[in-house]
Amino acid sequence: MDAGRIRTYLFWAFWAGVAFFSVYPAMNWITAQRESVLHLYVGPELRIPFVPQFIWAYLSMYVLFVLPMFFIPAANMPPLGKQLIASVLISGVMFLILPAELGFARTVPQEPPYASIYKTLFGIDRPHNLVPSLHVIWSTAIVLACADFAKPAARVVLWIWLAIITASTLFVHQHHLIDLIAAWAIVFALRRVYEVRHA
Repeated sequence: MDAGRIRTYLFWAFWAGVAFFSVYPAMNWITAQRESVLHLYVGPELRIPFVPQFIWAYLSMYVLFVLPMFFIPAANMPPLGKQLIASVLISGVMFLILPAELGFARTVPQEPPYASIYKTLFGIDRPHNLVPSLHVIWSTAIVLACADFAKPAARVVLWIWLAIITASTLFVHQHHLIDLIAAWAIVFALRRVYEVRHA
């Protein structure tokens, strides 16, 4: 791995992080102050079981963050960085327009280590900022960008990993179906604007 690739990765990772931590907490705080919020889900969704073990898949998104260094050439990283930053800005606007509230009743499991993990998660991430799911947006954008340069076997592993992460947002009761659909729509739109493969 050459130094140029690492520098480019760190540059875009820094600015994506600045965008996220500037927008996401602020929008969550604003929505928490609003008296009227939306319930953007259908009744049958609330029957989706809570599966504590899916938290490992959910948290594995953070491992995805380092993958661009190993898959994407330095010249092709800027479009992915722009996708991530633009997705945060678009999501911030949507969070303001669609102030949603989670339909699931949050439950902290009693068995370790899940008790401490979920207590920390629920303490940091309030049940707002739902539509779209930035968890799914960033996971999808990173996986698809890496898959553009991966060998066939690695590409299949990445897609399966992405499917599990996406499903985990439902099974740990962090998101609803519309959140995922909106996330995918944003990613595929941004991939048309910022093409990683042909940068």
